[in-house]
Amino acid sequence: MKEITKWSITVALAGFLFGFDTVVISGANQPTQELWNLSPLFHGTFIMSMALWGTVLGSLFGGVPTKKLGRKKTLFWIGILFFVSAIGSAIAPDPYSFSFFRFIGGIGVGISSVAAPIYISEITTSSNRGKLGGLYQFWLVFGIMIAFISNWLLKGFDGANDWRWMLGVEAIPALLYTLMVLKVPNSPRWLALQKKDDQGALEVLNKIYTPEEASTQLQEIKTDLRQTKRSEKLFQKKYNRVLWLGFLIAFFNQLSGINFVLYYAPQILEQAGLGGKESLFNSIAIGIVNLVFTIIGVRLLDKLGRRQLIIIGSIGYIFSLIMVGVCFQMDLSPTLLLTFICLFVASHAIGQGAVIWVFISEIFPNRVRAYGQSWGVSTHWVFAAIITQITPIFISDKLVDGVPEGIFANQLEIIYYFFAAMMVLQLLWAIFKMPETKGVSLEALEKKLIPEDE
Repeated sequence: MKEITKWSITVALAGFLFGFDTVVISGANQPTQELWNLSPLFHGTFIMSMALWGTVLGSLFGGVPTKKLGRKKTLFWIGILFFVSAIGSAIAPDPYSFSFFRFIGGIGVGISSVAAPIYISEITTSSNRGKLGGLYQFWLVFGIMIAFISNWLLKGFDGANDWRWMLGVEAIPALLYTLMVLKVPNSPRWLALQKKDDQGALEVLNKIYTPEEASTQLQEIKTDLRQTKRSEKLFQKKYNRVLWLGFLIAFFNQLSGINFVLYYAPQILEQAGLGGKESLFNSIAIGIVNLVFTIIGVRLLDKLGRRQLIIIGSIGYIFSLIMVGVCFQMDLSPTLLLTFICLFVASHAIGQGAVIWVFISEIFPNRVRAYGQSWGVSTHWVFAAIITQITPIFISDKLVDGVPEGIFANQLEIIYYFFAAMMVLQLLWAIFKMPETKGVSLEALEKKLIPEDE
């Protein structure tokens, strides 16, 4: 069990780079727009959301290297992509080269959100899969918090070039992760199903289970191989249910507005009256809340279960989003607004944040897990990219003829009420349609979710 935890922590560090990379851009948001004098549409497309479009590409095709090269090799190359992106973004001389390197980092994020959760789900037991799978989300939000802290500390470090240091510092953890991931073994399920290396798979399984349990697990994996067509396709009728489950949990994750808040936190807080370096400092509060409640959510994954946490989180989402909207609409205290934003982030962390990566990595059968993970994750990132790209159009406070460019710059409450309505739908989905997956082996889940007569 000690070995499993060590491997899981190492691989989950990809989540740290994921969180850091996607949120560190918040510190470069306004400086780059002013430096290159960019319109809201150009800024949203080429500066703020380009990494997310890279993430979409990485998540769409991340299942290919994850399946063909293996989980371990894929995880190694992810670290290289993060390293190159960090250095390139920091020294970029113009918005186009900046966008290119951010795109490269986004590809790393997208592939990591496919490969890392799969790897962890395949080396853990059914009793601890939620807890160890949740490590990916823990490191993700820890990366978010460190990005907020790093941005705050580097504010004023080098004047107009502060943002370059904010982005470039990611190269350090990227290099450390790349070296560390060389020490983990290949996934036993990948070895058995793809490489047909039963002995190699058994060696890894023996480090996870007792010898008798390891042999039983290997037989279950081989039975799954024999019962499944060699060139199994994901998009077929028998997988309709799991395809919809993967799509909807990812869809609702982004329609909660979480990335809208995280990526634009300093700007939103500044528009609420918490300006300057103080907005970056208050962003740290958001990061701390995110981390604390993620830890709570991860600890509850194997106790309350995935479905129950989504229900709890949905209720918190609805209340907090409505109250954030009320704060903007009635021009209430910025401190009260920050309180409800933190409640919103806590609701996300204990619900969707803790559940999504574990749930998607569980619901697809062994034979199509890599492609199924790509399906769910790419859905997540497509909506994340769209929301991030269009956000400047709605919230930009840059004045043109004395009027803010953003459509809802003076009516931000409308955006939060919309997200609250989406979370009502998520609550209904969780109550009536979402299955519980805790405490069930991956092979047993396949029998539970995939119709036998198909």
